[in-house]
Parts: sequence; structure tokens; C-alpha cells
Amino acid sequence: MRIAIGADHRGHASARSLADRLTAEGHVVAVLGDLDGASCDYPERAFVVGKAVAAKEADLGVLLCGTGIGMSIAANKVPGVRAAVAHDELTAQLSRAHNDANVLCLSADLLGQRLIDQIVDVWIAAEFEGGRHARRVRKIEAIEKGQDPAGVHD
Repeated sequence: MRIAIGADHRGHASARSLADRLTAEGHVVAVLGDLDGASCDYPERAFVVGKAVAAKEADLGVLLCGTGIGMSIAANKVPGVRAAVAHDELTAQLSRAHNDANVLCLSADLLGQRLIDQIVDVWIAAEFEGGRHARRVRKIEAIEKGQDPAGVHD
């Protein structure tokens, strides 16, 4: 799987560890932006990872910042991105199964590396269930285009 990873200064150490582990497991990992710990603005990292996912240069994206919230807000501004904040394996799994999330946003401050790794593993392994959830994702896509989602039907 092709995975784009980005982080701000608060998530750089976790992102570096995650990138190394995923690469060792055989994933093609693109680290977008420096992971040197220098202060940076999370919207810039969210944008480059989001653009890579939306352009299909990466299958999935993972973003890490202090809480994951800022990254999620910024990444969701990129058309084609469905970014979700997850704080445990269940929310990660459901973000893919029900929402077809293609970018995962995590808190480097609140989650330890072991939990980050577990959440990412569950998220990557999860598959979109389709069915009624597909209609709901199409409604999200309609909103993204400035359309009323009430007009989207099966």
C-alpha cells in the first residue's frame, strides 16, 4: 500500500517511527515535509498529504499533530479527502468501514507510539463496507461540490 505521512513539530517523532515501521512491513511510504522537529504549521502538512491522496499518488494518508484535530480540519478542505480523527482502534476501523476515510489524523500528544501503531494497523486493514454507507459518502461528495446532499439517492 502507498501511504503518505505528514506531521508538524509535535508529531514528528511519532511520524518518523511510524514511517520506519510501515516501510519495514513492505508499504511504500512517502514522508511529505520534514520530520526534523522544527516548528511548522500543520495546515501545510495536511495540504500536501491531502493533495497526494486526492491525486491518487498515495492510497492513504496519515497525519500527526498535537491533537489530530487541526490536521483533520485542514485536510478535509482538500477536495477528495475524507479525514478522520481516531483515538482508538474502533473509531479508526469505523472511519474506514462506514466513512471510507482516506486520511487518518492522530494525536501525538495523547496517544503513545504503541497505540498509534495499533490504530494505524487496524485502519489500514479495514475495508469500506459500501451499502448504505456508500450513499452517505456520495452525500459528502455532493456537499464538497456545493450541492444539497438531500438530492442524492440510491
